[in-house]
Amino acid sequence: MDYSNSMDIQILAHQFYEYSLSIKGYSKSTIRRYKFVINFFCKSAEMSKLNEVSEEKVRRFFYHGRIERKWSTQTYIVYHVSLLVFFRWCIKQGLMSKNPIEEIEIPKVEKRLPKCLNTQNSLRLLEIVYNYSYSHKYLRYRNHAILATFLYAGLRKQELLNLNLTDVDIEHLSIFVRQGKGNKDRIVPISFTLAQSLKRYLDERKKLHKTCPQFFASYNRNLGYTDQGLRRLVADLSVSLGIRFSVHRLRHTFATLMLEGGCDIYSLSKMMGHSDIKTTTIYLSASAEHLRSQMTKHPLNMPTV
Repeated sequence: MDYSNSMDIQILAHQFYEYSLSIKGYSKSTIRRYKFVINFFCKSAEMSKLNEVSEEKVRRFFYHGRIERKWSTQTYIVYHVSLLVFFRWCIKQGLMSKNPIEEIEIPKVEKRLPKCLNTQNSLRLLEIVYNYSYSHKYLRYRNHAILATFLYAGLRKQELLNLNLTDVDIEHLSIFVRQGKGNKDRIVPISFTLAQSLKRYLDERKKLHKTCPQFFASYNRNLGYTDQGLRRLVADLSVSLGIRFSVHRLRHTFATLMLEGGCDIYSLSKMMGHSDIKTTTIYLSASAEHLRSQMTKHPLNMPTV
């Protein structure tokens, strides 16, 4: 038996994580996803050695996930892509001769319009987060600035949490997104309204002598605001607003409202950091107001005598 082929999957996976992080430059969140998928795969399929992996066992794993666990198409694809990349790495290392994932079918992705808040609910959300009952006004200004950044600049959750003080230029009305999705830098212009909210927060931050490099800081500690803290904030605001929403829905809201306001699709794609403009075009379908405004350009809509 080839010893390398009977190696422990977890040992190989650890090498794969280090390679993905240090050589490929994948984000920590991507590495966490790889770890979760591979750990769940080994536990669910009851496999610990690489030579135990077969196409039939992998097929049963995906069948069980789709039928028994009721995986959504997106969840199915996350598992499929993660394991596909891991086994490709194993093949490059000479540990496998064939990728057991390549013959596994991928279900067709449902074409759903992105959910977003309308203008009224967006303004109401900003009003609620500002007038919420806080123990200290620092929380009022910080939380309002966070929600305003999502709604006025369309940043992803991790992009916002990774912002440093030096990345936000209020004077020149811009935010520098460092190593966003796909390890791409980009500059996002900001409005005067957002700049005012960020300025209020920074003034209050200085009063509390926060010196951590992260732009958004914790109230109780001199550290950056956490993912857990953001989840709690969104959960509390969802109850107050009476509408369940997520940070990603706020990003969708930004895109839809920008189109309704007349922003062109190319500029919006750049601001959102999309690598393919086709990703941005889905918001055209989500914005009924934008579509209606385009219908006025039909030449037969001109008044006749």
